[in-house]
Amino acid sequence: MKKGIIIIAVIMLIMVICFGANKIYAADKAIDEETESKIVEIKENMASSLEDYKAKYGSDSYGTVAYILNIVRIYSIPFCFLGIVIGAIYQYVIGIRKLDVLEKGMALIVSFVTILIICQILPLAFAVFVKFGRG
Repeated sequence: MKKGIIIIAVIMLIMVICFGANKIYAADKAIDEETESKIVEIKENMASSLEDYKAKYGSDSYGTVAYILNIVRIYSIPFCFLGIVIGAIYQYVIGIRKLDVLEKGMALIVSFVTILIICQILPLAFAVFVKFGRG
């Protein structure tokens, strides 16, 4: 009985993905000028930001690395907080009844806090290395 329900659910999911993808591709063709101008503006802002980093560090490679590290720093915050929340759910909600899940939740929390700290410190360490290390 359970296998039948799972099979039907998977088939329905595949159908939704297939038919939903056609609607997404159809919507991509109808991009108006306002949306296109916003996309071009975002692209130009990113390019100018990259050029600012290249000018600040005095090298294309150092500027590109600093730009990538800044993007990693910015996007790591919501990703790690989401991981910490998932770990807290494992530890405090599901882990009340199952001790192995409790340990898994604690491991997730510690892992994501460590990743968050590394992603926040890495751009600073790179800037200090470039400033004082290359002489």
